Amino acid sequence: MPNVDARPVAEGGGGWDARPMLAADRGGFIDRHELWTQAQYAAAGQLRRVIDELGLELIRFSFADQHGVLHGKTLTRAAVPGALRSGITAPSSLLLKDSSGRSAFPVFTPDAQPGFAGAGDVVLVPDPTTFRVLPWAEKTGWVLCDLRFPDGSQVPFCTRSMLGDHIHKLRSRGYDMTVGVELEFHVFRAEETALAADRIGAPGAPGRPPRVTPLSSGAQLLHEEGLDRIDDVVQLLQRGLTTLDLPLRSIELEFGPSQLEITLQAGDARLAADQVVLTRSAIRQICRRAGYHATFMSRPAGTATASTGWHLHQSLRERKTGLAAFDPGPDETLMSSTARHWLGGLLAHAPAAAAFTTPTVNGYKRYLPYSLAPDRVLWGADNKGAMVRVVGGGTDSGARLENRSGEPAANPYLYIASQIVSGLDGLARGTDPGPPTENPYAADAPRLPQSLDAAVDALEADPVFTDAFGARTIGWYATLKRDEFARYLAHVSDWEQREYFDLF
Repeated sequence: MPNVDARPVAEGGGGWDARPMLAADRGGFIDRHELWTQAQYAAAGQLRRVIDELGLELIRFSFADQHGVLHGKTLTRAAVPGALRSGITAPSSLLLKDSSGRSAFPVFTPDAQPGFAGAGDVVLVPDPTTFRVLPWAEKTGWVLCDLRFPDGSQVPFCTRSMLGDHIHKLRSRGYDMTVGVELEFHVFRAEETALAADRIGAPGAPGRPPRVTPLSSGAQLLHEEGLDRIDDVVQLLQRGLTTLDLPLRSIELEFGPSQLEITLQAGDARLAADQVVLTRSAIRQICRRAGYHATFMSRPAGTATASTGWHLHQSLRERKTGLAAFDPGPDETLMSSTARHWLGGLLAHAPAAAAFTTPTVNGYKRYLPYSLAPDRVLWGADNKGAMVRVVGGGTDSGARLENRSGEPAANPYLYIASQIVSGLDGLARGTDPGPPTENPYAADAPRLPQSLDAAVDALEADPVFTDAFGARTIGWYATLKRDEFARYLAHVSDWEQREYFDLF
């Protein structure tokens, strides 16, 4: 199938004729509440044309939940026009669940969240500019969605919409944001092809994870022959991601066993977030179909030599001139004053932002000294041990800030939004990041939170984040994460059993 068939219909598809909106499409939920731009209407026409030309039979309509995991419905070809006119309904309670699928809020009592009582519906509003054709599923397309209440109002816990709101604030300050993605993950060979009884879980009590074996031995970073030994996986991912028109830049062998990294071409912040959601889901689906198990968990059991991270590169452009706002001027080194203040904001709010950059219990086990992962709130000039690395000043790629604190399981909409909130506050206050470090694991530097619980405490205590997201949203997110952490503390671990069961 040619790559053009899988393109998002409003990007790179300018040679296609947009199908005009039909009179029958007018007056539906989307039109009535003015939820689409003209570009989205044009993309919807192109979407329907591609479905007809390729004979697609199934379209997945998906939204990213609070954990950055896709949920949604698969519609038949005949149902697509109705979905493009009126959206698709789904239970609102999906937004109230922790990472196990357990509802962390009351739903069927008078104290339910406003708009969520009784697990009533929310409406998935397709964004037709995100439409793609899946290369691994026969005659199947894929569309990302935003969420609205049945009265057309914005669902406050839709993370894709949250990022859109913060991008709008950034634009009102005169800037566009460019994001580059380095995403590390593990791929194992799956030993099980069927679900055993002990793998069946329930909300609040996930089943046993699948048994796997490593694909590579590790210890040799960027080893060419090591990558060649898993070339089947490399070829699978390259074909799948590029046919899906995701901007794959590289596939690299990392230091740990079965550990890989992909990088994506830098681009618009909102588009980059969509691409991360799609990339992670695509990698997992492609690998599963080929007998592998891919995971974006930061520190799986048996991988103690190297955890995985998500390094997020960020820079700003002036909207009026298109100039790179982080590039140093004639009398500046490394970066501009704009970049310095943005960096100052990232450091000042790092403890609060950690709840978004590292949203799982497991991710905090990556914050170790001398591990190429940060454990302190510091910045450095091209220093990979610092939380933020400043690179690119005076080069063709331009100056940018690389936040190395994130984990690959992070919700990309919240991760990027946390950077905008922190950076904008740094700009507003003229925050000075101080001098760069040459000793990023120095004992006297402020530490990043040591647990998810501590990060949530920092988030709730940060008035800038409360003001930016709203007290209701911060409270919602904190409740979900505290529920997750409480279940972790209540679990009797293998470590406890080995340590105490025989000794005492």
